[in-house]
Amino acid sequence: MRLFAILAAALLTACEPVPRPRIDAVQEAWYNQTVEELAGMNREAVSDFESGKSDQAAALIEKGQPLMKRLLSVPRPTLEATEAASDLDDLYGRMLLANRHYGWARLLFQKNLARWKHWQPPTAEAARRLKQAESAIAECDRHIIE
Repeated sequence: MRLFAILAAALLTACEPVPRPRIDAVQEAWYNQTVEELAGMNREAVSDFESGKSDQAAALIEKGQPLMKRLLSVPRPTLEATEAASDLDDLYGRMLLANRHYGWARLLFQKNLARWKHWQPPTAEAARRLKQAESAIAECDRHIIE
């Protein structure tokens, strides 16, 4: 009987599925393509916003939201993906600030603050973006108090 139990245990452990290696999403082709697409949309939206075409900029921001969500859903997004997401949130925040939606704008700038405050490893670009978010939050606060 003991031999049967040992044999059964050996067979059961031999039948366990072999763990498949996890595929790192940032190494897949779609990831870099999506980063480039979002970065391009950001550039176009900034250009539209700065030339007074707010509706076109807003449409691009809305179109970029699912891309941003997909890029940031991976366990460790790349710096480029985080920068593209940050740029999208920053532009949206600036548009809301221009339309006097100070609370909503502040929320987007706070997302960027948290994003860059905890970025590892710290970089000069992350520090610059952190200061930019802090400055934008301070501007929102000035308007909220008025």
